[in-house]
Amino acid sequence: MLRVDAPQTLAEFLPGAAAITVLTGAGISTDSGIPDFRGPQGVWTMDPEAAETATIDAYVTVREVRRRTWRSRRDSPVWDSEPNAAHAALVELERAGRLRALITQNIDGLHQRAGTSAGKIIEIHGSMREAVCLSCDLRTPMPEILARIDAGEDDPPCAACGGIQKSATISFGQPLDRDVLDAAITAARSCDLFLAVGTSLTVQPAAGLCLEAVDHGARLVIINAEETPYDDLADAVLRQPIGESLPRLARIALGTGR
Repeated sequence: MLRVDAPQTLAEFLPGAAAITVLTGAGISTDSGIPDFRGPQGVWTMDPEAAETATIDAYVTVREVRRRTWRSRRDSPVWDSEPNAAHAALVELERAGRLRALITQNIDGLHQRAGTSAGKIIEIHGSMREAVCLSCDLRTPMPEILARIDAGEDDPPCAACGGIQKSATISFGQPLDRDVLDAAITAARSCDLFLAVGTSLTVQPAAGLCLEAVDHGARLVIINAEETPYDDLADAVLRQPIGESLPRLARIALGTGR
């Protein structure tokens, strides 16, 4: 494995990667002002009780958890955030015809806002830009629900059936959408380079996509500030800030610089 400090050590195989699948986690969005979850200053690190709002059983059974969660959604930095240089680098890979797929664990929608085509993005954990009713599956744009919060509702029920609503995201205790997961596995198995960016690689089955890619012949590059369980499997591990290292990797892959 290459412990990469100098970009030239990647120049041997990055330019030849014709089908790149990328897995992104919370770390890619920290430069956009959205904190991660498990890092030293992560949301759950600083406030362990906040993880309860991401657990489906607590959300469904405890109204106060739902109230707290709706306040958190309304006040989320996502609504004022903008894509950063790392998001833009992935757009450049797509424009060059090199991006096989972009699998994201993030729910912030910044990849779409940066310009990556919706057809390339696999949101394995859903999106917070919509709300979904847990009873009738009605989907509603999140701003409509947040407007009800601002108007004084603290736990807005579904407008159609009165059921409990939540963001259209996967909470702990909820299964992933099988079709979405299958698409992610296919994308991992059919690439020649798999980039894992800003993810702790501790949440399954998303983390296991690294192994799927390697088992099917892909090279693996991990960009993350902290160690991950898959570092020993990787061809290269980068610890530099993602906003610097990912654009640099894209330039190397595209032959536009170092």
